[in-house]
Amino acid sequence: MKKQSKEPAIDNKELILALEELEKERGIKKAYLLESIETALVTAYKRNFDSLENVKVLMDEKTGATHIYSLKEIKETVENKETEITIEEAQKINPDLKEGDVLETEIVPRNFGRIAAQTAKQVIIQKIREAEREIIYSEFNDRKGEIVSGIIQKADRSIVVMDLGKLEGIMLTKEQIPTEKYEVNDKIKGLVLDVEKGAKGAPHVIVSRSHPDFVRKLLEFEIPEIYEGVIEIKSVSRDAGDRSKVAVYSPDPNIDPVGSCVGQRGVRIQNVINELNGEKIDVIEWNEDPSIYIASALLPAQILAVDIKEEERFAQVIVPDNQLSLAIGKSGQNARLAARLTNWKIDIKSETQFRERLMKAQNEEINIEEDETQAE
Repeated sequence: MKKQSKEPAIDNKELILALEELEKERGIKKAYLLESIETALVTAYKRNFDSLENVKVLMDEKTGATHIYSLKEIKETVENKETEITIEEAQKINPDLKEGDVLETEIVPRNFGRIAAQTAKQVIIQKIREAEREIIYSEFNDRKGEIVSGIIQKADRSIVVMDLGKLEGIMLTKEQIPTEKYEVNDKIKGLVLDVEKGAKGAPHVIVSRSHPDFVRKLLEFEIPEIYEGVIEIKSVSRDAGDRSKVAVYSPDPNIDPVGSCVGQRGVRIQNVINELNGEKIDVIEWNEDPSIYIASALLPAQILAVDIKEEERFAQVIVPDNQLSLAIGKSGQNARLAARLTNWKIDIKSETQFRERLMKAQNEEINIEEDETQAE
């Protein structure tokens, strides 16, 4: 393909200096910006000159000189004069050209220097914004699972929008605590669940106050032993706004993990409860023995016995008659949270219910034996 130059190219050394400065300061590659400007200039040329012809724009990476080429495919018979040229006409310009080649003719449209400058400026501003958004996206993407604070900008039944400084935090209905009421200008904390890019490329953070890990992170913030790794949070189960259960463990026999988390007179745990606007938190000690662990998970109820089936991860729990309601909890909450916490299926029976079931099973066994004897 041959290039025919008729007039001097558009020059812009200041543009190149600006692009080099952007590469140093913001890390946006000069080659990437030049390519983006070239693409934008093709569109700008066609729009401003109402042109249907095919064009190509190239910018010199050292001088900023802008070269515009009209592209025409060489054909035996021309159907579209805007994009095609005959072999005879093409060979007048360059005898070496043949059918199927593309003739590139450099053109310099009147006043295109001004259009090019405006287009370049717009592209640079756009790419700077995109780069800044990408930096912010990466920054917050690395903060998944961390707690952030923000000022509420908007609050309605379906969504809460928070000002996090560099970008917005979005808290959907399912991530809100049902018992809380959110007001504009309130300052609140939330857990970073995810970072998403919006329709226009602007990132926003998905924030949650209902997620179990929000309780985990609040405890980590309030209790140095957890942050330092001396105490480990093994599991958290939660009915957001009402009650949570947290299983903690320490490999050091000299440390009381539950006492350390609760603090003297409950001061440490109370700070977390206050942040959750009164949500109750049961802190129990994790144990590798599932029977002991499940019994602890059902606190404050007293447990008589726990019979486990390892393969099914099923536990039959026996409690005193007067402890059955407490063990199950209102609307089954205590049993439900204990099951989530331990990841075991839990069936709770009172002592009387268990004895009745046992007697029924024994009677059925006796009847089977009698039937077998009669059959003989």
